[in-house]
Amino acid sequence: MSNDLNQEFIGDLVVGLDAGGTRTRAVLATAEDGRPLGEGAAGPGNALTVPVPRITEHLVEAIAQAVPEAARARVVAVAGGFAGATAASTEEPGHVNARTALTAALRRLDIPADRIRVCSDIEAAFASAPGTPADGLALVAGTGAVALRITDRRSTATVDGDGWLLGDDGSGFWIGRSAVRAALRMADGRGPTTILAGSVGQALGVPAEALPGADWSRDHREAYRMHVLPAVMAELPIRLARFAPLVVEAAEDKDTVAEGILDEAADQLTDTVRALNPTRGERIVATGGLLGPEGPLTAPLTARLHTLGLTLDWVPDGCRGAIALARLAHDGDDR
Repeated sequence: MSNDLNQEFIGDLVVGLDAGGTRTRAVLATAEDGRPLGEGAAGPGNALTVPVPRITEHLVEAIAQAVPEAARARVVAVAGGFAGATAASTEEPGHVNARTALTAALRRLDIPADRIRVCSDIEAAFASAPGTPADGLALVAGTGAVALRITDRRSTATVDGDGWLLGDDGSGFWIGRSAVRAALRMADGRGPTTILAGSVGQALGVPAEALPGADWSRDHREAYRMHVLPAVMAELPIRLARFAPLVVEAAEDKDTVAEGILDEAADQLTDTVRALNPTRGERIVATGGLLGPEGPLTAPLTARLHTLGLTLDWVPDGCRGAIALARLAHDGDDR
């Protein structure tokens, strides 16, 4: 999409934002039909974990890229989906932080948007589905995992999303941690043989002589463990998610341990959805790398949800939904 000012910029404009834990995206679109005209990106925008001044800077950077200076006066509405925020309560800390940062960013850019709408990145992702649905279920399965019931475009019930220490069952983190656990259990003799021990060890820089082989002696196993444990502990726990692709690769090679991990992950996500008491035929919008067109859990989870009378409607992110919500806000629909 080009940011050159031309005839496409005639008329009212809206901005949609998807501010997640790793980056913030901004998309400029026409208020009339939501046609995208420009986009920009910057750093993370989690409204609970990123300080408000930094969120503001990232919003300024992303919006400035998306909206040419000469077009800013015509922006009539802005909607942002922020990780750590929700549309359900304007007094919730994440919502307050997000609105404060967004208001400051728009002021710095001289964007006079009359209507500002703040919601969670998941609520925005749900609205990204065809038809901009107002009611149904949302499921996120990426580094973390959470399911929401959406009513009138606001979250009314949450299952999981409790973070790496207490939950996120079936997530990329959960899968990656399971890979390292399986490797360590093989090394100390408690678990079955799995090629994950070799791939995890290589990823962590275990010396070649300590990696699993035809003669994986007790001394070699001890050396393996003594290298893996400190290497893992030296990183943030959430970094365990980077081992999830190793599980996918091992499962493709018919490694039974890896296949079991993915099966259990699909079971966990199914339980998460089931806890929302879905009705047959109810809409469920999914997002996150584990459930995309090439996602490793798409097929097994789809099969499980089919027994509940549910089908997945996948969206890549919340940008399209944020644009739709901005257009609705411009039209006076503040649900």
